[in-house]
Amino acid sequence: MTAVNRESGNDTATRILDVAERLAQTRGFNGFSYADIAAELGLTKASLHYHFPGKAELGEALIDRYANRFAASLASLQQTDPRVALEAYVELYAAVLRGDRMCLCGMLAAEYETLPASMQVAVIRFFDASEVWLEAVLDRGRDEGSLQFSGAARDEARLLVGGLEGAMLVARPYGDSARFRVAADRLIAALV
Repeated sequence: MTAVNRESGNDTATRILDVAERLAQTRGFNGFSYADIAAELGLTKASLHYHFPGKAELGEALIDRYANRFAASLASLQQTDPRVALEAYVELYAAVLRGDRMCLCGMLAAEYETLPASMQVAVIRFFDASEVWLEAVLDRGRDEGSLQFSGAARDEARLLVGGLEGAMLVARPYGDSARFRVAADRLIAALV
């Protein structure tokens, strides 16, 4: 079943997604169950299943919501100076890490082989959209002369996404967002 029983603005569904997102970003998708969410919210598991019939549907909704928020943030930077846009992009990651969380799709990528196929597709779609946005910013920056790099912008975009996700992952066990910042700053410095 792929239908999700949610009405626009449904407070219960939003609360479920909020808790599930936090749990997925801190424990991983396989690190929590409907029972965990139900206990935290004081709901029955049946209530969760009403809004999200299965964990795959919940996961798809999490990715969609996360990707939409991320895309909205990127869209707001579209006309920004490319260097400023790259710094703001890094800040999106840094803010998540400062909140003692990981990028949702980065966490899901670590569990990729265990995810339902529909979630696997959604994770790839998230990274593809991020790379496309970065590629456009990088191309514009090179055209305007504010960014310098050799090779294809697409390759640089992939390096940035992989580098930032990896920097988050390594900084996490240390509880040290400065580790992330050093790596992110080096990635950006290589482009200016």
